[in-house]
Amino acid sequence: MDTTDHDPASSDSLYGPTLTADESSTSVYAYGRSEESESDIRPFFETSTEEKRLVRKLDRRILPIMCLLYLFAYLDRTSLGNARLQGLPEDVLGGDPTGHLFDWVNSAFFFPYVLFMVPATVCSKLFPPRIWIALATIGWGLCSTLMATAFDFGGLLTARIGLGIFEAGFSAVAVLYLSFFYTKHEVGLRMAYWFSFSAVAGAFGGLIAFGIQQVHVTIANWRLLFIIEGIPTVLLGMGCFFFLPDRPESTIYLTKEEQKLATDRMSRDASRDNGAFINKKHIWAAFQDWRLYVAGIMGFGANCALASISAFLPTIIVTFGATPAMAQLLTVPPYAAAAIVLTGTSYFSDRTQSRGLYMAVSSVVASIGYILLLTIPDNEHARYFATFCITSGAFTTIGIVIAWFAHNLGSETKKATGLSMAGTIGLCGAILGSHIFPKTEGPRYIRGFAISCGLQLLGAFCAIVLTTSYRLENRRRDRLYGKPVADARVDTTELADKAPAFRYVP
Repeated sequence: MDTTDHDPASSDSLYGPTLTADESSTSVYAYGRSEESESDIRPFFETSTEEKRLVRKLDRRILPIMCLLYLFAYLDRTSLGNARLQGLPEDVLGGDPTGHLFDWVNSAFFFPYVLFMVPATVCSKLFPPRIWIALATIGWGLCSTLMATAFDFGGLLTARIGLGIFEAGFSAVAVLYLSFFYTKHEVGLRMAYWFSFSAVAGAFGGLIAFGIQQVHVTIANWRLLFIIEGIPTVLLGMGCFFFLPDRPESTIYLTKEEQKLATDRMSRDASRDNGAFINKKHIWAAFQDWRLYVAGIMGFGANCALASISAFLPTIIVTFGATPAMAQLLTVPPYAAAAIVLTGTSYFSDRTQSRGLYMAVSSVVASIGYILLLTIPDNEHARYFATFCITSGAFTTIGIVIAWFAHNLGSETKKATGLSMAGTIGLCGAILGSHIFPKTEGPRYIRGFAISCGLQLLGAFCAIVLTTSYRLENRRRDRLYGKPVADARVDTTELADKAPAFRYVP
C-alpha cells in the first residue's frame, strides 16, 4: 500500500481523521456532535481489509509466544502440587505429617508476588516490553529449575520466593502488553486464549507428572519434574529477545503503514502514553478508584480457588479412591474443560461487550462445585464433576476480570497500576488458599470448601455491583455529553477513564 495515497489527516483516510488533544474534547469524537455530517465520518467499527490482515498478523506472531510463556509460568508455579505425590515431603520436609510445611512452601511464592507486582508493572514501562518479559521469564525458569537442587525446607522456600519475584514482573505486564495491540472488541478473546493456557498447564502438568512416575531413574521423580518444566522456560525466555515484538510503532516486522494502523487502533478508545512516560497523576487515580478494590475482591475469591485447586487437586482426587499415579492423570479433564469454557465465555463476552454478568455466572458455577463437595461426601462421580465446576468457574472469572480492566482504565499508566493493584489484592486470596486444606482435615476438607464457596458467592455479588455501576455511569455521561461515535478517539491524557467521552465496558 502506498502511503502517499492516504493522508492520515484527511477525512477519508484509512486511519480516519486525526485530532489534537484539544480538538478531541469538543468534537464528534468526544461528544458525538460535529459540524460534519455523519456520512462524512467513517465509523471505526467497520473493520477494513487492511485491519483484518493486521490483526491476523499480530495473532500469528504475538499470541503463540505469550500463550507459551503463560503455560510455563503456570507449570512452574503449580508443579508443587504434583511433586507432593512424588515424594517431595518425604525427601525434603521430613515427612511433613501435618502438611503445614508444604503449605508454607506453596504460599511462599505469593508473598513476593504480592509485594512486587505493582512496582514491577509500573517500572516495566521504562523498558522495551520484549526485554522486560524475556528477563522475567529467564529468572523464574532458573528458580524453577533450582528447586530440583533443594535438600531442605529453607532451600525450597528460597527457590519459591525467587519464583514469585520474577513472575510478579510478568503476569500484569503481559496483560498491559496485549492491550497495546488489541482493541476492546478483540482483547477479551485474546486474553482468554492467553489465560486459558493456565488451565492447559494444569492438564499438561498432570500428564507430565503421570509420565515421570512411569520413569525409573536414579534421580527422584519430583526433582526430574522441576528440571523438565524449568529448563524449557529459560530457553523460551531467551527466544523472547529475538521474536517478541515491542510496541506497535516500533515493531520491525510490520510495514510502516501497518505500524501507523496499529498505533491508530490503540488510540481509538483512549490516548496512549508516550513510550516510557509515566503519568504520576494516573498512578494516584488508580489507588483512588474504588472499582479496582471491588475487582480485587473478585480476584481474591477466584485466586483462592485456583491456588488451592492447583496445589491440592491431585490430593483431593486421591480421596476419591484413586492411586497417586491415576490421580495425576485425572487432573487433566477438569483443566481441559476450564480452558474450553473460558474461551467460549470470553468469545461471547467480546461479542456482547459485557463482562460483569458473565463473571457473576462463572462465580456461581464455581460455588456450586464447592457445595457439591460439601454435601455429597460419598459419591465419587458427583465429587469429580464438582472439580469441573470449580476449575471452569474460577478460571473464567479471572480471565474475564483481566479483560474487563485491560480497557476500562483509560491510560497505560493507570492500567499498569490498576491491573497490578487488583492482581495484588487477588493474589492475597492465593495465600489463603494455600493454608485452608491442611492434611489433618482430609478427606472432607469442610473448612476449606466452605470458605472457598463463600468467596465465590461474594465474587458474584461484586460482579453485579460493578457491572451495574458501569452501566449507570455510562448512562449518566450519555445524558450530560451525548453518545460518542463508536470506537472514536478519546482524549484521556488528563482524566484517564474519567474523561467525558470515555465509555466503560460493563
